[in-house]
Amino acid sequence: MQNLNAIPLSALRTIEVIARTGSLRAAAEELRVTPGALSQRLAKAEAALGQVLFTRSSTGLQPTDLCAQMAPRLTAALAELSSVVSDVEARGRNTLTVTVAPIFASRWLIWRIKRFNDLYPEVSLRVLPAVNVVDLDRSEVDVGIRVGDDPALGVGATKLLDQRVFPVCAPEIARQITTLDDLFRWPVIRETEALYGWQDWLAAVGAAGRVLPPGPTYADASLCLDAAMTGQGIFMAWESLASDALARGQISAPMDVRAKTRAAYWFAVRNHSRRNPSVWHFKRWLETELGCAVQSWTAQHGADAAPAS
Repeated sequence: MQNLNAIPLSALRTIEVIARTGSLRAAAEELRVTPGALSQRLAKAEAALGQVLFTRSSTGLQPTDLCAQMAPRLTAALAELSSVVSDVEARGRNTLTVTVAPIFASRWLIWRIKRFNDLYPEVSLRVLPAVNVVDLDRSEVDVGIRVGDDPALGVGATKLLDQRVFPVCAPEIARQITTLDDLFRWPVIRETEALYGWQDWLAAVGAAGRVLPPGPTYADASLCLDAAMTGQGIFMAWESLASDALARGQISAPMDVRAKTRAAYWFAVRNHSRRNPSVWHFKRWLETELGCAVQSWTAQHGADAAPAS
């Protein structure tokens, strides 16, 4: 094997990505090159190391024993190197990169960022909306705000807020609803046929197993909320995402009960970003903002509000 000082970092990166993804095509997509170009990079990397690291077969590339031993150490070393670079850059510009679901970014976070900027003008907040959960320790993202039963991917995470749901509709429809039977005279808006939260809410009001009326179906919760605003029926909304539209009078909540689901908001932090004070400034600010909406509702309706019968 040749002197490692003569091995380009790009060659080590090529080997690590191919070994980790297990596919030349997947590795090429991650590195944003064509499979042909990546194949040439791999040949040069093996030549530079003086070792064959993958065997070629009809099923693709298989790592040799040597490569299988090297790969985890390469992954750890390159992750640490990426962290060092990120820390240096962050100290220079104090940028905090946050990934969130697009609906949370557009319906909730964007309306409050100015308050964070006013409190912490020295922090440049960079928001990356993403449908898929980002693997923080394989990225340069500092913080992930996640919603679900658990934060996923095994990173250190803390719960911000339990997710609660409640039915919403246009104000003109809400004025016609005083009982549960009134509620079910209207179409139920569905998110791709999913009825997220309905069973939790029905159980909370003593109507578990009730058959829901048909209604329009839309591709995501944001469109469903818009449909409710325009009078197309009843939608089971997430408490946090509907709070602003409710405060502005664009939708109404015909029943007082908000039901707790199994999901929660989680604050996940990249391991190498834990030393960054801006992470914890942002977390404390989020906890305050999320708590304000809950406190406002409880003050108006009480913690155990019940529906009209």
